[in-house]
Amino acid sequence: MTHELMKIIHQARINQQIEIKCVLATVVHLEGSSYRKPGVRMLISENGDMTGAVSGGCVEYEIKRRASSVFIDGKPKVISYDGRYRLGCEGILHILIEPFIISDSLLTCFKDVLNKRESYSINSYFKIGDEITGQFGSTINLGIKNFSFKEVFNYENKEDLEVFSQNLEPCFKLLIIGGEHDAVKLCEMASLLGWEVDVITSVKDPKELRDFPGAKSVDSQDPELLDINIDRNTAVVLMTHNYARDLKFLLRLQLAEIIYLGVLGSSKRREQLKNDLLNYSANLNIDFLESIYSPSGLNIGAITPEEIALSILSEIMAVTRHKEAVSLREIKHRINK
Repeated sequence: MTHELMKIIHQARINQQIEIKCVLATVVHLEGSSYRKPGVRMLISENGDMTGAVSGGCVEYEIKRRASSVFIDGKPKVISYDGRYRLGCEGILHILIEPFIISDSLLTCFKDVLNKRESYSINSYFKIGDEITGQFGSTINLGIKNFSFKEVFNYENKEDLEVFSQNLEPCFKLLIIGGEHDAVKLCEMASLLGWEVDVITSVKDPKELRDFPGAKSVDSQDPELLDINIDRNTAVVLMTHNYARDLKFLLRLQLAEIIYLGVLGSSKRREQLKNDLLNYSANLNIDFLESIYSPSGLNIGAITPEEIALSILSEIMAVTRHKEAVSLREIKHRINK
């Protein structure tokens, strides 16, 4: 959700510069089931534009209509939306609508937290009801500093209010090692998911940022001198199409704790890589071998580079979210539990 909040803050700052008021709509409570869970947000601009979404597109215009009073009087309010009969979502959404102002200091701290890839939290104070106003609002905790989303909001002594607390992680990162056409497609599709994409290409065939739409960085490095930051929210996909380079990169990556490590190629190639890893590294951790996903991707019949990218991204999501890849029609309980 961090990438969605980034877009909301970016648009809010643009609006502030041209003196367009903004309000923030946050789903703070849900009774039953809905398209998305509490914690989703949408920015509504005074000129009618909307950034983000809190549902599949059915609720947004109703929220926009009911947010008009907040633009007029500046008073936060909570509304409820019963989608059981109109949407078929089997749930009631409770939505906090509040003025949204991003100060310079908040923006600076937010960027600093993102650059350091640190987690942060947001607390929203509200009461459950429909069309009720009150001393409601949200605060964002960025490291050791707290900020509110409006100019005046005392979030202390709010014992009489409900609190929706949300811990947010930095954007999920994908490190692509390879510079061919299929790597470009994987980069493009991962960026559409809001992932932070870094690309490493061959020193002999260096590429530029413009060659990889959606990438945050493009660098050329040799395996032996690989210098990267891999944290618990980073997946790595090797797609150099060169066996020797893949082997060298794997030898370098064996000491990193990688949540997902994918390698292109056949199962026969995978077994050869494992054997050579054992031969070249006497202290190789067997768990590292078992962590390699090769051939990378889910078996969805992918043929084209775009389809292969979809297959790989789907597997990364399934692995990192600890889900078994099955058809949703086979699931009898709620999907988003």
